[in-house]
Amino acid sequence: MAGDVTERTRKARVLAQTRSLGVLTTNLSRAPGYPFGSLVNYIVDSLGRPVMLLSGLAVHTGNLSADPKASLFVFAAEAETATMSAARLNLAGNTARVSDEDAAPLRALYLQRHPDAEQYIDFGDFAFYRLSVTDAYFVAGFGEMGWIAAHEWTSAFGGQ
Repeated sequence: MAGDVTERTRKARVLAQTRSLGVLTTNLSRAPGYPFGSLVNYIVDSLGRPVMLLSGLAVHTGNLSADPKASLFVFAAEAETATMSAARLNLAGNTARVSDEDAAPLRALYLQRHPDAEQYIDFGDFAFYRLSVTDAYFVAGFGEMGWIAAHEWTSAFGGQ
């Protein structure tokens, strides 16, 4: 791991890797300027980019077609009962559909993490989408928070 990765970024990486559920926030295409949140499953690729399996029928997918800017909000399991002390992470960036060629290796990783997706992963309207992180904000707990630059986020996963 690169030497310029802070402890905050290491903690954020662990949260992103250990959780697999988050809130995807997109820009609502039917009311520009308003956010739209959706609960989604995800995995994290080798560069720390969240990868989601999304249906073309979903509102959030239509929103991403109109505007690829999005964020994924991930939170520790204890956030429901200990909101102020629970870790939480907001990954912001641009989302793009993953090519069929690049999706093949993601399929096995996604099913390993989300075995229930076997029921619908091969439906024609589902595809993988990847969020390329441009900025991140991590709250480790009460009073411990800060921004993480995209290059540091990628470095935390061993990328350049």
